[in-house]
Amino acid sequence: MAKLKTVTRSSKLGPAERAEAIAVLREKELDILVIGGGIVGTGAALDAVTRGLRVGMVEARDWASGTSSRSSKLVHGGIRYLEQLDFRLVREALKERGLLLQRIAPHLVKPVRFLYPLHHHIWERLYIGAGMILYDALSWTGGRPPGVPHHRHLTKTQVMRAAPSLAHDAMIGGITYYDAQVDDARYVANLARTASFYGAHVASRVRVEGFLKVGERVVGVEAHDLETGERFEIRAKQVVNATGVWTDDTQSMVGERGQFKVRASKGVHLVVPRDRFQSKVGLILRTEKSVLFVIPWGRHWLVGTTDTDWHLDKAHPAATAADIDYLLEHVNKVLAVPLTRDDVEGVYAGLRPLLAGESEETSKLSREHLVAHSVPGLVVIAGGKWTTYRIMAKDAVDEAVASMDGNIPASVTENISLLGAEGYQAAWNKRSKIARAFGVHKVRIEHLLNRYGVLTDELLDIIRETPSLGSPLPGADDYLEAEVVYAARFESALHLEDVLARRTRISIEAWDRGVSAAPVAARLMGEELGWDAARIQREIDFYLERVVAERASQLEPDDASADRVRLEAPDISAPA
Repeated sequence: MAKLKTVTRSSKLGPAERAEAIAVLREKELDILVIGGGIVGTGAALDAVTRGLRVGMVEARDWASGTSSRSSKLVHGGIRYLEQLDFRLVREALKERGLLLQRIAPHLVKPVRFLYPLHHHIWERLYIGAGMILYDALSWTGGRPPGVPHHRHLTKTQVMRAAPSLAHDAMIGGITYYDAQVDDARYVANLARTASFYGAHVASRVRVEGFLKVGERVVGVEAHDLETGERFEIRAKQVVNATGVWTDDTQSMVGERGQFKVRASKGVHLVVPRDRFQSKVGLILRTEKSVLFVIPWGRHWLVGTTDTDWHLDKAHPAATAADIDYLLEHVNKVLAVPLTRDDVEGVYAGLRPLLAGESEETSKLSREHLVAHSVPGLVVIAGGKWTTYRIMAKDAVDEAVASMDGNIPASVTENISLLGAEGYQAAWNKRSKIARAFGVHKVRIEHLLNRYGVLTDELLDIIRETPSLGSPLPGADDYLEAEVVYAARFESALHLEDVLARRTRISIEAWDRGVSAAPVAARLMGEELGWDAARIQREIDFYLERVVAERASQLEPDDASADRVRLEAPDISAPA
């Protein structure tokens, strides 16, 4: 019997791997090309490549640089959709929550406990309690345990014990339940690496600027490498448009109106230090428009979100003073000591890609997703929610392969763990031993394991080679210098902003938004990527301009003013 040829697979996704991917994209016809490196695009790339297809994926900016890094960072069934009687969506999302928690990414997705405060005796406890029973029951319908405990009813005394900083008159009792949370940007970067590991040819900072057509059929795209300036063609049997809020813009390049429209809804979140109020649980609060979450996030709280129409710049949605005041006003209704603007250490805004319908309120637009073969050779996927990305990716690839010759296997991503997941629990059990071996606190190893899983070994190897890289970054004690090197060497970070805003979350977690960390991080990236002194300074200057513009935009009263001020900071681009 002939021996099978061994295919070398690497989990590394650095500059060399990017160059190799672009060479393949330029020279060989693909089965499927995915446009968009957010959660759905990266999910589609992994889905397609694990079916045995030749796959490429390009992203105009950095992985997850749009919506996918600016979510509420929740993996959840969407308890509010029960009131809308959307049981199918909730059931589907809860099944995915269980998969992500237990099989696909246990190192990145973690259970989180929420408190729903009750304000009315008897009827509200019965009504909300019935919804929680249904939520728990639906979480078992995926054929496996849900991975989180069931809900519990609490008396007022128990609520105050769990959340001492709540105002005494803010509730008459409560119900706690579980969902899950994730560092959304880290997850997407890991997903891109996993797709690459299985053989997908992926490259960030490659912008699609047009489509190639033979007659009415799309046969590829015109691509622009924003790092080198090179323009080239990528040919593919099927192209998948997974560009989120940019869906309509991408479709317009092919001269096609589209069978549905995507409408952008702005969601703003505040980041507040964990010590500003005491609570062992997160909060879910009703507002006049939707719900407000207060989410535990390491040494911080996330408070969000808003839900308003956005028609301005899609790459840099801006939070306004009114958005911040709205969130503070609503969270302060339940706190004994109110939060002020001085307590806010970070702010971020993202855009939800909602399927446009007849409703004028974005909070009432569908979170369902739709797939369409809009023109021959081009599949578009739009709508949906972060939690159900794997289903969206599967549906998009199913639609693409339906028009291809041959017996193509079904999706297998339900059983594909992300890089860093296999062996995570064993590594977690050894965390004290690992900490002693490297002479660091166990909490530091726990933090790394929950960011990199078993790939923590690669990062610790960097520290073993250069012990000084075990030092924290200035103004960002949670992150080590080695993580900057790792991001450039293994995680396809090409610019300083990629590291400070997405591979780490320093841009929203640090009081100075990363100003102190920027020079050190830029120097470390420069040493790894071969930057000269001018390039290092250029990266620092661009990042500092971004921080100034974001801070200034958050003082503006309305969207138009905030957008104008935010756009005063230019996007980073390759040096001339």
